[in-house]
Amino acid sequence: MEAGTLVEWEKHPGDAVKRGDIVAVVETDKGAIEVEIFVDGTMGKQLVALGTKVPVGTPLAEIEGAEEEKPEISVKVMKPAAAAVVAPPAPTAEEGVRASPAARKHAAEKGIALASVKGTGAGGSIVLHDVEQAAGAAPHRGLDLTKMRQAIAAAMARSKREIPHYYLAHDIDMNAALAWLEQTNAPRLPDARLLPAVMMLKAVALAARKYQAVNGFYDSAKGFTPAKDIHIGAAVAIRGGGLVSPAIHDCDRLSLDQLMDKLRDLVARAREGRLRSSELSDGTITVSSLGERGVESLYGIIYPPQVAIVGFGAIMRKPAAIEKNIAIRPMMTATLAGDHRVSDGHLGARFLREIDTLLQEPAKL
Repeated sequence: MEAGTLVEWEKHPGDAVKRGDIVAVVETDKGAIEVEIFVDGTMGKQLVALGTKVPVGTPLAEIEGAEEEKPEISVKVMKPAAAAVVAPPAPTAEEGVRASPAARKHAAEKGIALASVKGTGAGGSIVLHDVEQAAGAAPHRGLDLTKMRQAIAAAMARSKREIPHYYLAHDIDMNAALAWLEQTNAPRLPDARLLPAVMMLKAVALAARKYQAVNGFYDSAKGFTPAKDIHIGAAVAIRGGGLVSPAIHDCDRLSLDQLMDKLRDLVARAREGRLRSSELSDGTITVSSLGERGVESLYGIIYPPQVAIVGFGAIMRKPAAIEKNIAIRPMMTATLAGDHRVSDGHLGARFLREIDTLLQEPAKL
């Protein structure tokens, strides 16, 4: 991503803001990104007008009373392309209702009276999400699959061009993991059951905590910087084509139930094109799985500036040597694509074996 178009303000001058609040929505090649605030304070001057396309890193607004000092940043604002400009709302009899321009425009298009919509924004103001819900449609802020595919192609071409990949594969016996999962899920309602994917995510997180060379970022000037936390980017396929890898934060510290809740929420919002900025920028290692598609194994391409991606194939029943006997077991192939500038096959092999060891004792995950 090199630039984005500001399409909605969620906070306005004078509004109190705190860390984690959504302050704006920016349209990008991979859908709408909800921009978070990382300091406490009061919303000050808005520096970018709605409909303006600006480079990544452009300050959008001033925050007054923030504990950290304001950085002095000089930015060049690009004029928006005609297709990216948000049309100004036409005057209506409801101008006394506090609503964002995007919400007004959408309400006019859908024929919805703003006075009948309950606002969830600052001070009860109506935002785009409120109008979409009132219209009875799931929020879907303009996924452009063509642009998404172009963005994916550019990122992956850069990865293969710049990163010396090495690949490893390891077969894991999933008998113990599936037996524990069946026992755990038996008394639960369907919407509370765990999926095998969460065990894999947790095992990767715990293994990455032990082998830090797979968890972090590589910069050509600074070299490798291990990440302090483990935020796993979960690859999510978009219906109709496309792929995003939003991060689940602190995976190593979450219980399997917490991880399941976060995964369900993340997948749903990713497919609606509603993700937070931190979810797309904070990933420290990526996990991809095509098991549900019946693929036996996959070999991923590292998502820069990360240094590793783990792949999981389908759990398939295969003959396996169990002590001196041959038995049919549920087997899964785990793969690793690693950055040779940071790690090597020896460490990568130990990392995959650690994932295997952890999955043999699922109750401890």
